[in-house]
Amino acid sequence: MQGLLAATMLMGCQAQTSAQSGNVGEKPFTAVEIATFDSPWAMEFLPGSGVPLTNLALLSEKDGKLWLVDISDGKRLPISGVPPVKAAGQGGLGDVMPHPDFAANRRVYLTFVEPGPDGISGAALGYGTLDLADTAAPTLRDFKIIWRQQPKVSGNGHFSHRIAFGPDGLLYLSSGDRQKMEPAQDLGGNLGKILRLTDEGQPAPGNPWASRGGVAAEIWSIGHRNALGLQFAPDGRLWEHEMGPQGGDEVNLILPGKNYGWPRASNGSHYGGGEIPDHKTGDGYETPKVWWTPSISPGGLLIYSGDKFPRWKGDALVAALSGEALIRIDLDGDKAVKAEQWNMGARIRAVDQGPQGSVYLLEDGGRLLRLDPAAAR
Repeated sequence: MQGLLAATMLMGCQAQTSAQSGNVGEKPFTAVEIATFDSPWAMEFLPGSGVPLTNLALLSEKDGKLWLVDISDGKRLPISGVPPVKAAGQGGLGDVMPHPDFAANRRVYLTFVEPGPDGISGAALGYGTLDLADTAAPTLRDFKIIWRQQPKVSGNGHFSHRIAFGPDGLLYLSSGDRQKMEPAQDLGGNLGKILRLTDEGQPAPGNPWASRGGVAAEIWSIGHRNALGLQFAPDGRLWEHEMGPQGGDEVNLILPGKNYGWPRASNGSHYGGGEIPDHKTGDGYETPKVWWTPSISPGGLLIYSGDKFPRWKGDALVAALSGEALIRIDLDGDKAVKAEQWNMGARIRAVDQGPQGSVYLLEDGGRLLRLDPAAAR
């Protein structure tokens, strides 16, 4: 725990099926267990200029716990001040993201599921100030909610609620269709959308449907199902992946004002076998850059920028849940091709980049792993 205490004191082509493209091969890495958790969902490293600071990560668990983790020794401290969450099904405490200017404002954003009347629920976004003055008891102070899914509905699935800050300083947020399908095409609500907000949760100026006012002014793109991956590439392009129904998982390049088709177009089928028209050129919907049938259930997305794995630089890494794999997508400008797939033997919930270009994985079953380059043979 000394590393953690010292650090805190310093701070006041397109794939037709998963088998037909991409190589399933020998891992170019070894995996080292750092720590274990009950229901990990997301992690993000605290930005900073020194190794002690950047060794600290925030890690959320679906059941409502938020941790400060020192990845140098695996020790962790619970963070108080987290809002109450409704933990059921796919929902609970979700994404965690420091503000881009965290060094100055100590602001940390969380997404989570909050209950409504008569059993309904919806995702929410808020932030608080991370107080590390007491090195043994970190606290998230003055938490306030700045955005909510509209409308709240029944069910416990497809919240999405992934956060990405863009090079424009604005906050991009995925909002799932809540397993209701048609709301993804309705500009009267924010379900099934990618949103573009200010850091205070207001509609960002210049959004495609700003002139309509209301909830529509938040929306950046429509026609999404369950977007659990959202990240910017170094060139400023925004990439997303989402779960399809029975097949049809997608990797998309997100463009303003575009319609990504759900539920009117998908390369998968409804559960039970009901057909959905496949994506095709000229149908009025954006076609996925990569897709999988059968599903691999993408859970998290990283666009790698480090030097520890030089062959991965600039490419996307996808955490696969039902696929129990880590998948590399070769990105080249606005093009994406499935490259490699490595069997991990467990459901992978999230993937993140840490200090010195290390890659970290969260298993759905609880382990936090660090990947190190395999020794040359």
